[in-house]
Amino acid sequence: MYSIQIQRTLLAFSLAAAAVVSMALMTPANAATAEDLDKDSGQALQTLYKVQPVAETLSHTAKAILVFPNMIKAGLVFGGSYGEGVLMKGSTVVDYYNSVTGSWGLQIGAQSYGYAVFLMSDKAVDYLQESNGWEIGVGPSVVLVDEGIAKNLSTSSLKDDAYAFIFSQQGLMAGITIEGTKISRINR
Repeated sequence: MYSIQIQRTLLAFSLAAAAVVSMALMTPANAATAEDLDKDSGQALQTLYKVQPVAETLSHTAKAILVFPNMIKAGLVFGGSYGEGVLMKGSTVVDYYNSVTGSWGLQIGAQSYGYAVFLMSDKAVDYLQESNGWEIGVGPSVVLVDEGIAKNLSTSSLKDDAYAFIFSQQGLMAGITIEGTKISRINR
């Protein structure tokens, strides 16, 4: 009985580890071109605006928006996520970034999602552009906007440096967070 459970656990662990390793190896080879990232990020924002109209309202006063249209996350005890995105000022793409997260704990599964961070202050934009990678949770304060916060958020109640929205989740994985995520500038 216990040997069957151990075998199943090892098989699940092996499959998840293989998925994470293959994702890590495939990502650089399949890296999006600048044009692809520009187009995908614009489409991702439109999707977000349809689901969370408050995000579109924030976009009018945001100093810049970081958009990661396609994040991939997988894990079994140890996990990680990776994606590439853009920094937009107005409707213009000004730079390219990647987003990397490592995690450990009670987790299993894989999923894809997108996220956008609305940088509301010059301080937040300057920190992103001048740092050697921004680790979310260190530096400017970031509020993860869920449905409850979104209902009470208005341009007159804004007081934090940045607001993050997660959208277009697909796959099976318990929980998602951007805490501990490192965002770094990349060349495209």
